Amino acid sequence: MNYLIGAGGHGLVVLDVLLKQDIHIDGFIDSGAKHDPIRGISCYPQAETTIGEADQVIISIGSNTIRKKLAAAHAGRFLTAIHPTAIIDETATIGEGSVVMATAVLNARASIGRHVIINTGAIVEHECVIADYAHISPNATLCGNVHVGEGSQVGAGAVVIPNIRIGSGSMIGAGSVVIRDVPNNTLVFGNPARAIKELPGF
Repeated sequence: MNYLIGAGGHGLVVLDVLLKQDIHIDGFIDSGAKHDPIRGISCYPQAETTIGEADQVIISIGSNTIRKKLAAAHAGRFLTAIHPTAIIDETATIGEGSVVMATAVLNARASIGRHVIINTGAIVEHECVIADYAHISPNATLCGNVHVGEGSQVGAGAVVIPNIRIGSGSMIGAGSVVIRDVPNNTLVFGNPARAIKELPGF
């Protein structure tokens, strides 16, 4: 059986990606499920659903922290969703449970960790490394050899110049231009991006 954990807006987009891959989905699992089918697919409350070791799931929740928590608690196998319009170099690698949305680009030797979101139209250039549970938001651009730490998010439309290191648990504000390394657990914003505040540890 194949399930999506999370029936919110992000889950709907992930569902579309999987269906375009011709992957059959047996149901959504969501603690706030209303039992109304979504595109003909049943939605089940978390408390009433048992996922077996042979079942496959994808955690279709936008929160990096929640994806990490649910992945650690899951005993089965993970699906990976890749939209057919994504452009992925044959030397790029993608970890289990990750999602690559429509028109995203992964260039040569890009390395995508587990349970990562590469959102619509994002560009991940050559030799970038995206650690587990990170999120590259719509239309963000990572130039060559950028490293994004575990659980960090690069906001929509942000640009990160080559060879930058972004620590774990950090957030790059939408539209920012990052020209220097970002420490762990730091919110940065602006052009050029500057530290705004410290964030809780991921």
